[in-house]
Amino acid sequence: MAKLFKGKYRVPSARCPNWDYSSNGAYFITICTERRILFFGSIKNKKLKLFEAGQIADRLWAEIPLHHPYIRLDAFVVMPNHVHGILIINTADQHDDKKNTSDADVKLSEEISNDKNATDFMSKISPKTGSLGAVIRSYKSACSNQINKMNPELNFKWQARFHDRIIRDDESFCRIRQYIINNPSNWIDDIFHR
Repeated sequence: MAKLFKGKYRVPSARCPNWDYSSNGAYFITICTERRILFFGSIKNKKLKLFEAGQIADRLWAEIPLHHPYIRLDAFVVMPNHVHGILIINTADQHDDKKNTSDADVKLSEEISNDKNATDFMSKISPKTGSLGAVIRSYKSACSNQINKMNPELNFKWQARFHDRIIRDDESFCRIRQYIINNPSNWIDDIFHR
């Protein structure tokens, strides 16, 4: 059963319970827009045309290694209402953890530090610095901020969660990479197509 925090139920994590998401590895990521609204672009004749919001999502994904130097990127695509990408964590490339802490992380930490119970609880459920969850949270936040700053009338939002798959072998890696590359041409059959 879900636990209560401040009178609200918390949905259990969708992450693999026995996996350290800050460990070296390749991850297939899917992040959807709220209610799968077509914020990012359109596909006609199997060709993707990105709107401004999609261009921002694309640019900010490419910038992830600038903020998280232990991350390498592989295949990536912005679809009309979601993004797919492969992120590779390589902690051998990891630098000083303080460089990986965003201003938003510091502000949130300061806001909740006065409440000991909240601090303990948040510490247990928050993504750890250097983890996949921290990287995705940072990316989603940056996209939301920039898209809404450029186009406040959109009221852009992501779904609260994201989907990940741990890529465990070369065969899976190649198959997922091809899936991402071919995603625009297969849009009509995509599970996220509306």
